[in-house]
Amino acid sequence: MNEEIKKLIEILTDINEDVDFANEKALVDDGLIDSFDITSIITALDEEYGVRIEASEIEPENFNSVEAILETVKRYQKKK
Repeated sequence: MNEEIKKLIEILTDINEDVDFANEKALVDDGLIDSFDITSIITALDEEYGVRIEASEIEPENFNSVEAILETVKRYQKKK
């Protein structure tokens, strides 16, 4: 597991420690995280990575796994 993933898992675990972010691949689809969690995740990503996720990007496929969340962050970092 690379350092980027480890760091993101730590951030996500601080938001919801009951979810196995390292292994789950359907966080939204399986109801493991809800809209409040997603709002908290978006806030944490803004604080940690300086990215502002647009409302149009708040789609389940962008938040279903740690990898998907990291890809969303990287996409926004490239836009800077």
